[in-house]
Amino acid sequence: MARVVSVFLPKLPTDRIRRADPSLSVETPLVVIARSGSKRWIAAADTAAIKLGLRVGMPAAKAQALVRGLVMIDADTAADLAALERLTLWALSQYSPVVAMDPPDGIVMDTEGADHLQGGEDLMLSGLVNRFRGRGLAARAAIADTWGAAHALARTTDRETVIVGRGDAARAANRLPLSSLRLPAETVQSLRTLGFATVGDLAATPRAPLTLRFGPEVGRRLDQMFGHIAEPIDPIRPAELVEVQESFAEPIGAPETIEKYVSRLVRQLCLELEKRGLGVRRADLIVHRVDNTIQALRAGTAKPVRDIAWLTKLFRDRIERIEPGFGIEKLSLAAILAEPLIEAQSASSLIEEQVTDVTPLIDVLGNRGGQRIFRVAPVASDVPERSVRRIAPTAAEDGATWPLHWPRPSRLLARPELIEVIALLPDHPPVSFTWRGKRRRVKRADGPERVFGEWWKRSAEWIAVRDYFVVEDETGERFWIFRSGDGVDAETGSHKWFLHGVFA
Repeated sequence: MARVVSVFLPKLPTDRIRRADPSLSVETPLVVIARSGSKRWIAAADTAAIKLGLRVGMPAAKAQALVRGLVMIDADTAADLAALERLTLWALSQYSPVVAMDPPDGIVMDTEGADHLQGGEDLMLSGLVNRFRGRGLAARAAIADTWGAAHALARTTDRETVIVGRGDAARAANRLPLSSLRLPAETVQSLRTLGFATVGDLAATPRAPLTLRFGPEVGRRLDQMFGHIAEPIDPIRPAELVEVQESFAEPIGAPETIEKYVSRLVRQLCLELEKRGLGVRRADLIVHRVDNTIQALRAGTAKPVRDIAWLTKLFRDRIERIEPGFGIEKLSLAAILAEPLIEAQSASSLIEEQVTDVTPLIDVLGNRGGQRIFRVAPVASDVPERSVRRIAPTAAEDGATWPLHWPRPSRLLARPELIEVIALLPDHPPVSFTWRGKRRRVKRADGPERVFGEWWKRSAEWIAVRDYFVVEDETGERFWIFRSGDGVDAETGSHKWFLHGVFA
């Protein structure tokens, strides 16, 4: 069963205009005006305008009369669609092989088989909304079994994310208003006049009278929302995309046959990439079934590759996830993310020692999902928790190192943990400390190492200090603990003690 994500960008035109014109402050009410003949109405309104009582669909003359200083800009449909296309292409490279525009204000994607790479549906949706917010865009996202249900929920809720469980799309859709069915406004108004208020009211009505009066569109939209008929997503494809396809006169379905054609497509893709001097970083296998549904598999690599055997293995390991149904009529393989690949001559083992390449292991773990593969690298900072950062596992070394004049623990806690300590202030190490309910006597200690706050970055750390000690308990375990403050002046810290790391 598919899992469809609908992303609603309610103020995309106003967001685009505000970023393009820095002179518009966030307090300035801004609306986008659409026109048809002599009629002019609000097509989009920013937060400042909505707070003043304006809404989408309100006549432009009324809005201008209600709000003084209102900035009104004529709609630019072409620019809005171009902005939406750029966002859709970005989502294609980041989230799912099957992503499409949902004009005029949304993106739709099928994340079945891809959400685990983002840590699950909850983390994927929240991360998606947060990344849009980081780009200065308001967004709401919903996930359901059908495009119709996800599209409606994203546009009728005030929550940023909505997750409908598998098989619950019909129950969630029954409570939605008629306007969420993606029907013409005239049809919605006529249905309301007849007494229908929700999708559930309409679904409980015999279909024949509705079809006779309004045509087949009402029934089709209901069936799409409830999942009775398929609504395939035609994925967007950038112009420069490297893609190969294989169509079949007779549908295929056997795993051995699928594997044979996938191997053939990988070979063709690598040949196309070689002509352009590229290597693939992310490839999508799109499976088109005869029942007009689409499945997709995504494989990523830690560095650009053009190794036919390795790429074939990455897809072969996941072919069992393909459900051929009544048969597959077309397979396509696309290099969604490709980078220049420079061939390097392998050195002889007679000249220098061979270096083991761990990128195949990184690829296997990364495509398995549920975890992010990274490597920690040093950062120029004396504050321990700021002295490390996560980088890509294959990122080049930049030459930075940690300080070598004082030992550092092999395990640094995510955040320092408060401990109870008996110690003589200001410079003596602890005599004993209690951590996680266990009291430990200190047999040996070294320190203090004084660490100053980064006053040039944070004014609150102007005189803040920490005094670190390496202590060893009676069992031989070694810990890295510190006192917040210099032990004399209360302004330098709270004088509380914390455990920050454990030595091997």
